[in-house]
Amino acid sequence: MTDLFLKVRTHREQDLPFVLFCKPDSDRVVGQFQKNDHLYFLESFEEKGFVFAPFEADTIPFLPVEFSDVLVEKTHFRDFVLEEKKIKDVLVGNDFFETLVEKGVEAIQQGNFSKVVLSRKEEVEMTLFDIEFIFKRMISNYPSAFKYCFYHPKIGLWLGATPEQFLQINGNDIKTVALAGTQVAAHVNTVVWENKEKEEQQFVTDFIMESLSDLVKEITISSPYTVKAGNLVHIKTDISAKLKSKKLLKNIIETLHPTPAVCGLPKQKAKEFILQNEGYKREYYSGFLGELNIDLASFRTQQSDLFVNLRCMKIKSATAEIFVGGGITKDSNPRAEYIETVNKSMTMKKIIQ
Repeated sequence: MTDLFLKVRTHREQDLPFVLFCKPDSDRVVGQFQKNDHLYFLESFEEKGFVFAPFEADTIPFLPVEFSDVLVEKTHFRDFVLEEKKIKDVLVGNDFFETLVEKGVEAIQQGNFSKVVLSRKEEVEMTLFDIEFIFKRMISNYPSAFKYCFYHPKIGLWLGATPEQFLQINGNDIKTVALAGTQVAAHVNTVVWENKEKEEQQFVTDFIMESLSDLVKEITISSPYTVKAGNLVHIKTDISAKLKSKKLLKNIIETLHPTPAVCGLPKQKAKEFILQNEGYKREYYSGFLGELNIDLASFRTQQSDLFVNLRCMKIKSATAEIFVGGGITKDSNPRAEYIETVNKSMTMKKIIQ
């Protein structure tokens, strides 16, 4: 066991907060270990540390770097690649979720909103949970994702391998992405996207462009392209710009979160529908997480690297609560949307089963 995971074991024994993470295509694992069990919240958004924001981000917890130890290790985890095996699809909660999608489509047809992202939670039993083994598995099998393990005694233990950048900032330069549309990755070079998926992607792109227009300058946008994330592929558009002022970071985060990729459009109406109809509390699923105002591996400041908390799970004793969802438009098919959530759940199931 390395120094990093010995530190994890000690912090778990002392019930203290910590986070492990590995950035997309990185060969380094960063660990931030808070020295007390206090739950800190962002106030000015000028704080430095690792943030872990919920879907309903009225208050945003974070681990302040000033009260933490930071360790960085190289990754050597190629022995943890998963064997190709068929995981049995357990169709949990399909009746409720398909009915929920029907309600969403009906609300769209009535003109309440143009898109809504609906989700569900699935519980999976685990025979053994070992943070080091699970985390190394995530790194080996999802190199292009943001992999993390976050623990706070007042929040719980969360793990994930998310494919979606929320916001990246370096000085006055900012980058974000529009990510939507989902297919199971096939063994072919060409991916064909249906109109429903292209429309969903355009909704996300338009929202981001409009939201940033008053806060940034020199905005540029790429053409949509297909990107692979684990066993799935998505449509992605890269967006970059320059901040009009560094003091606008809080405004940008509050304007963008939650994005249409996890909520819908118009945002407030879609969010109200989600809170009234999903039937469970998302907690930190579809929130955002990552480094704020500091690169923890180098301690360079004025840098933020935040990700949307997708493909994630919360660990409760011998049970993993896996959170999955999908974007609903007027053309959505309830059964197809449910199967999409089953495919997304495999990202975490393959890690723990």
